[in-house]
Amino acid sequence: MSFEVFEKLEAKVQQAVDTITLLQMEIEELKDKNNHLAQEVQNAQSSREALEQENHQLREQQHVWQERLQALLGKMEEV
Repeated sequence: MSFEVFEKLEAKVQQAVDTITLLQMEIEELKDKNNHLAQEVQNAQSSREALEQENHQLREQQHVWQERLQALLGKMEEV
């Protein structure tokens, strides 16, 4: 009778070990995925910052061109 109990206990311990091993593998996969996603977020933030800087520069250029155009139109009106 105790041999059967021992076999059941051994089977449950093996099942627990298998479950723990699978969960550890899943944790590693999730860590890798998390690191990958963190890198993607960082890349997206860098791209956003670059686009914001480019947008600011383009707005400045647009403002300069508008001023030049208004100056030209002012000269044309004088003529």
